[in-house]
Amino acid sequence: MRISEYVSFDAVGLAELVTEGEVTPAELEAAAREAAQAVDPQINAIVETWPTDDEPGPDSAPSAGSPLAGVPFLIKDMAVAMAGKRMELGSRLAAGNVSGADSSLMLRLRRAGLVTFGRTATPEMGYSNTTEPVLYGATRNPWDPARSAGGSSGGAGAAVAAGVVPIAHATDAAGSIRVPAAHNGLFGLKPTRGRVSVGPYFDELFNGLVVHGSVSRTVRDSATLLDQIRGPEPGDPYFAQEPSRPYAEEVSRDPGSLRIGVLTQAWGGRRTITPVADALSRTARLLESLGHRVEEVEVDLGVDWEEFVLASARQWTANLTASVDELAAAFDRPIDSSTLEPPTLAGYHYGQRVTGAQFVTALEVRNRIARSLARYFGAHDILLTPTVPELPVFLGTHAADAETLDGLGWLRYLLDLSPFTVVFNVAGTPAMSVPVTADAETGLPIGMQFAAGYGLEGRLFRLAGQLEQASPWAGRTPAVWAGNHTGH
Repeated sequence: MRISEYVSFDAVGLAELVTEGEVTPAELEAAAREAAQAVDPQINAIVETWPTDDEPGPDSAPSAGSPLAGVPFLIKDMAVAMAGKRMELGSRLAAGNVSGADSSLMLRLRRAGLVTFGRTATPEMGYSNTTEPVLYGATRNPWDPARSAGGSSGGAGAAVAAGVVPIAHATDAAGSIRVPAAHNGLFGLKPTRGRVSVGPYFDELFNGLVVHGSVSRTVRDSATLLDQIRGPEPGDPYFAQEPSRPYAEEVSRDPGSLRIGVLTQAWGGRRTITPVADALSRTARLLESLGHRVEEVEVDLGVDWEEFVLASARQWTANLTASVDELAAAFDRPIDSSTLEPPTLAGYHYGQRVTGAQFVTALEVRNRIARSLARYFGAHDILLTPTVPELPVFLGTHAADAETLDGLGWLRYLLDLSPFTVVFNVAGTPAMSVPVTADAETGLPIGMQFAAGYGLEGRLFRLAGQLEQASPWAGRTPAVWAGNHTGH
């Protein structure tokens, strides 16, 4: 299969070719590897590829009739363990770490029939809005290689946008699915807390902030993958009620007339730049033309922004400190500038000073935010915001002043850059970034974020499917695009 043909299909389309006998999984994998060789030197999205396991174990054998069977796939370099493969968290502290067994998610990816052949770049410990780790270097945005691909699933976003794979694994603790989706012109949905298990090695990640998901070029791909990986595992601390029908069926269903509130300016006073605000206005007009009821709103978080930032810093850094201590002990490595980057090291030292009482108080702040957002979603079906308030930053600028910041200062900085996304991680509610429009001057994609109440991914998929039909983005391709290369 030629690369130009390979990139013209989404994941569901490729799987249909396999089912119909028009192409084999091996041929698709060869095309994906050729696409990676063609574009990755320009974007540095993939940190490692490996020979695909020919014979998965009996507990992970592909399910018959899986709608994604045979599709090439990439996993992120954190939070998902693949037996015998490295997971290094983008950090020198964890360099060489090899997973002893598959995690619950990896087993489900295998059962879905996905052909996982590599891992994508992430910032160190996922602790940044941009993917520029010391360990493997910066990941570049396929739309403008001088700019960031976002974080922390920046490698996944860049690889999918450039056409290496149609869909890739991603995680999200504060926007790490949605920010790369916005920066790279992709669709990315952060599921409800408890929708996808993070077991068995964790009961929860960062107290439930982290969820598994994906970035993709089409809505139906993300919906189909979520159908394959959703559902609890024994011992999971959270449970999200199962949907009434598969998410893949929601994509083509009419969402009806929705009550949509629009939040233009972010909590905390961060101003949305004019091109993004203009894109938000165009999106609101599009929604009105589709029959939705749209109005500007203010959303009470239930806490002061500075109180939220302080609570977030305490919660994040306490978790970070525990992880760093565990890794340092496992590999007998020092905890200093030889193993950790300045923001991570600052967060580690800040977390050492967080008391048990402060940590519990931080979790109480989480509760107040969840209750306040639940009240908003009692009166509205959807909240619309920009995914991020500005265009992708230029590489090398994001952490320019990191060495002058302590753990609280770095968290304040990260939340200032991405103030719209994190509250939905705190509340555990689903939210998605949709590449509805682009910046007229630069051509860079601009993502719009849509959030819904707990467990209501189906509502988001219905709206996303409608937007995809009304304002198609599949025909937009970046400067670095595998389809520009001749394949064999």
